[in-house]
Amino acid sequence: MSRPDVVVTGLGATTPLGGDVASTWEAMLAGRSGVRALTHEWAAELPVRIAAELVVEPAEKLDRVKLRRLDRSEAIALIAAREAWADAGLAEAPPEPERLGVSFGTGIGGATTLLAQDDLMERSGPRRVSPHTVPMLMPNGPAAWIGIDLGAQAGVHSMASACATGAEAIALGLDLIRSGRADVVVAGGTEAVIHPLPIAGFASMRAMSTRNDEPERASRPWDKARDGFVLGEGAGALILERADHAAARGARVYCRLAGAGLTSDGYDIVQPHPEGRGVIRAINMAIADADIARSDVTHVNAHATSTPVGDMAEIVALRAALGDHPVVTATKSMTGHLLGAAGALESIATVLAIRDGVVPPTINLDDPDDALDLDVAAHKPRHMEIPAALNNAFGFGGHNVVLVFTRA
Repeated sequence: MSRPDVVVTGLGATTPLGGDVASTWEAMLAGRSGVRALTHEWAAELPVRIAAELVVEPAEKLDRVKLRRLDRSEAIALIAAREAWADAGLAEAPPEPERLGVSFGTGIGGATTLLAQDDLMERSGPRRVSPHTVPMLMPNGPAAWIGIDLGAQAGVHSMASACATGAEAIALGLDLIRSGRADVVVAGGTEAVIHPLPIAGFASMRAMSTRNDEPERASRPWDKARDGFVLGEGAGALILERADHAAARGARVYCRLAGAGLTSDGYDIVQPHPEGRGVIRAINMAIADADIARSDVTHVNAHATSTPVGDMAEIVALRAALGDHPVVTATKSMTGHLLGAAGALESIATVLAIRDGVVPPTINLDDPDDALDLDVAAHKPRHMEIPAALNNAFGFGGHNVVLVFTRA
């Protein structure tokens, strides 16, 4: 029995670059940075005082009564999912609830709720803790709220694989449709943990950039002066749909989600394998799953977070698996690192790159690493034909996810 084709019919996002997909994509192509100095009082004593915060607050999209029951990560997941749902035209022609699934994850989840409620309990006692605390902090909350909002009854699934989460959720969505369990899946990721504790924790690991005086220049993948990632927040959602289901309702199709490869390094809790063995296997698996030639892959949206070790480990793997022909970019140079949402937002960028025939730029690549031997779209967009593109996403714990998108 042949596998059904799976296509992307809707996109939704709220990010440090824009409050929706269109404004985010416009900012990416313009090479704008979403990284800013943190002006909160709590940031004053931190070693890292920069981050990529949302440009549109959830309160501008959701009513305040609803917001009181939602962690910030849940709220922005719901905003992204609703945009994708409307973009796909499903508000007018919804699928059968039993054929609608959700695959949506978060790397850290409701940490800000947990910390805020703990502070409240310390100050005022346990009776003041909100009755909504547990549903707000549980990591399946974003997926559950999307499922409730849209009436999904084919299963609601929640990934938690660190910075590979959003991409792994999309890979699961692909499997749900291929297996016949769903016709439509809302897939993606969310994260909102710009808070002193996570920042202090990452800073103690020396994982974050300390370029506090030049926030817009702090995220600089593959540059010799890179000194760590910049924390961002946001959410991205994709509507995945069985191709014949989309055709039957006359849906607009962005592209095809053709394949996925998932591996694990089995090496270290935070460091990637220095030879990129797990990444190479994931790329090979994804290309085989998509049943395409390596030469079809002309673009890669890299994981590239701006860390000294991780950036070049990925380049080693890309070179080994694909040679030197793809044009590579790192959109985290503009958005910062959205952790559990990164793979979802960068999948959206990959989908739009295929649709528009343009690779968004990598900004701040002023002095490339001597070992950077691939073609990077630096400083400005690259207009080109893209029959197939990869999105890479890797996470602490050795999670490797590679997605293949092709023209429909």
